[in-house]
Amino acid sequence: MIPASACASIELYWLPLGAGGHSVRANGALFEAVAAGLGRRDRCDLYHAALQVDGAEGRFVVEQAPARANGRARGVVAVGPVGARAAGRFRLFRYEIRRWRGGTIADVAEAVESPVPLSRERSTGERLLALVPSVPLPVWGRDELGLGEMWNSNSVISWLLARSGIDVEAIPLPRGGRAPGWRAGALAARADIPVYGFSHGACG
Repeated sequence: MIPASACASIELYWLPLGAGGHSVRANGALFEAVAAGLGRRDRCDLYHAALQVDGAEGRFVVEQAPARANGRARGVVAVGPVGARAAGRFRLFRYEIRRWRGGTIADVAEAVESPVPLSRERSTGERLLALVPSVPLPVWGRDELGLGEMWNSNSVISWLLARSGIDVEAIPLPRGGRAPGWRAGALAARADIPVYGFSHGACG
């Protein structure tokens, strides 16, 4: 039997894009309709990924979300620009990366086929949490890294998992679902692309 002190858990949650907000959901549906038309395929449900990591230091929520005031209260460790790098001067056009001790995942009640257990190794959980402040910060919604796919919240999660030693390609998506940006994060992790961005460090 493995001692409890040697264990941690990493769990993935798939949240419907725009859960709790009609505007994001509608824009996501429009995006998927266009993408499906261009790709000559059926439409899929779109999902946003978030992580919950339990370890010796407590429970942490790790995710990307729109930036808000008082980031320290949510464990914000980095901020990046949305749409265009210059636009990141304004909070409305920023995203935040959270490593939120004791935090919650918004609209977790709407999560689909979740949680997905990914690891019980304490070293893997600690490695993932240590990596969060060094996640790349490309412009959200653009393919600034030239990976063939835009960078978004799913890219952040897949980058962290891949860098932590977890096989992201083996992680199942909800049936009939798609996670735009997921492949970009995995590719960036494998390519060892230099970390650069808008603002690393604690944010107020």
